[in-house]
Amino acid sequence: MADYRGVMASENPVPSAEADTAPEQLTFADLGLDAAVLKALKDVGYETPSAIQAATIPVLLQGRDVVGLAQTGTGKTAAFALPVLSQMETGHKNPQALVLAPTRELALQVCEAFEKYAAHIKGVSVLPVYGGQGYGQQLSALRRGVDIVVGTPGRIMDHLDKGTLDLSELKYLVLDEADEMLKMGFAEDVETILADTPSTKQVALFSATMPAQIRRISAQYLNDPEEITVKTKTATSTNITQRYLIVSYQQKIDALTRILEVENFEGMIVFTRTKNETETVAEKLRARGYTAAAINGDVAQVQRERTVNQLKSGKLDILVATDVAARGLDVDRISHVVNYDLPIDTESYVHRIGRTGRAGRTGDAISFVTPRERRMLTAIEKATRQPLTEMSLPSVDDVNATRLTRFDDAITAALEDTAAIATFRDVVAHYVAHHDVPEADVAAALAVVAQGDTPLLMAEEPISQPRFDRDRSDRDRDRAPREGGRDGGDRGDRRSSDGRFATYRIAVGRRQRVEPRQIVGALANEGGLRRNDFGAIQIRQDFSLVELPADLSRDTLNRLTDTRISGQLIDLRLDQGGRSAKRSDRPQRRDRDRD
Repeated sequence: MADYRGVMASENPVPSAEADTAPEQLTFADLGLDAAVLKALKDVGYETPSAIQAATIPVLLQGRDVVGLAQTGTGKTAAFALPVLSQMETGHKNPQALVLAPTRELALQVCEAFEKYAAHIKGVSVLPVYGGQGYGQQLSALRRGVDIVVGTPGRIMDHLDKGTLDLSELKYLVLDEADEMLKMGFAEDVETILADTPSTKQVALFSATMPAQIRRISAQYLNDPEEITVKTKTATSTNITQRYLIVSYQQKIDALTRILEVENFEGMIVFTRTKNETETVAEKLRARGYTAAAINGDVAQVQRERTVNQLKSGKLDILVATDVAARGLDVDRISHVVNYDLPIDTESYVHRIGRTGRAGRTGDAISFVTPRERRMLTAIEKATRQPLTEMSLPSVDDVNATRLTRFDDAITAALEDTAAIATFRDVVAHYVAHHDVPEADVAAALAVVAQGDTPLLMAEEPISQPRFDRDRSDRDRDRAPREGGRDGGDRGDRRSSDGRFATYRIAVGRRQRVEPRQIVGALANEGGLRRNDFGAIQIRQDFSLVELPADLSRDTLNRLTDTRISGQLIDLRLDQGGRSAKRSDRPQRRDRDRD
């Protein structure tokens, strides 16, 4: 058995928005990371490591194996990516590092993180390997040589079986969200990969939980690992209303503009991830008529203080900032916080929204969430122990109603200036007398003059919002309905109702202890399928029947045919049994089992 040496790394507790004066924390520069990696972190504005990063990075830099127990949203990706990049040698033909992830979405996120942190390391190549992407692109990259491979277990196994992926020189292996991989039926693949890679490799295993199977894998395949546990205790003040908006990256500035139109805000902080983005967003807001300024790590202290004073006095309404630049910022006037970009960990989220709702006042926090960030959204809710309410993007009618209300208020305020009204009443009367135009038309013409180059009413079409099922994780959203379909009918009735589905037979069943979620997880990853692409699933003794779209491409079918579930090729093929075949006839079923 492995000798676990436990380390407890608790997140800084922030019981309310008021509790923001945490003790002096480590910086990334204190952890022993390579100078090029530190430079990349500075570029993106990261200075203070999260608890899992502060506890894990020094251990990995020492060459120790690690078992990290932490929830999504605690900064695990940087915890393993930064030490790997600080130690690895580039330019080898075969991969030096392999990261296994349960879903292609997570694999892509991890791959993007590696590329961002390696921005100042010459020659680093990172390759995502997952189902739904053609083999050709992956094979070409592998032939050229890659330093880091990030992939799902099923597709990695396929490359190993084909001899197209050589892990003989592997130095670093990471299992990200190991418990999720096991739940999706990748246990055998993971163990095969662990056993077939060099025994001298360094292994980092990250998991939200430690079931017996994870414990056994750790004991068998890791060498004297140090176990690091992060206990998240962050919570937020109950006087802050927390909402989120589903929006693509390209739509963020338009979405922010509409929110500014309809929200009754006094002062606002807009948080972005990078220093460059603070300047870009502030500039775009100023171009749209808002008083906005940016602060980030490159802004001199004198300028920072001047900007904050402008925000306090009301000369400035919107501050666009990075996490580090907004540390310690205390302005009672801030009524709203907008997470233009979600933070990298849940603790940063708590610190951000704590900038509003100060001194017993109410506050609003609005987070922009892209469809691929559903995991972080769930992690934030778990960490803060408060649900976030989904909001709709303000429509054109919402914006125009707000503009008309403000226009009405401006007219009401102007009517109180009786002297000015008397003067302009004479002006209108003179125009009416000489041009024979109704007074109402003259008033309307004056409104046109007053609006200037910006139309009073918005005329654009509504922004089309991306959607995702809020209540499902990456794993759950791909689960199929229970056997027999959503309404309990047989698959023949389901297929004949809309013609969208065809029934396929796969060579795994109860004998292999397969479950519907394993089937969906494997097929979704390999074929790039979505939840709505699955109909009914029926699991038999030696095979299973799965309803998939009738119009699957030949390329997708070829990829699915090579899919493995519980280590076994599924041999996907169209079911030839007929829609109305009676499965209760035992001899007939045995005959079909031999097909």
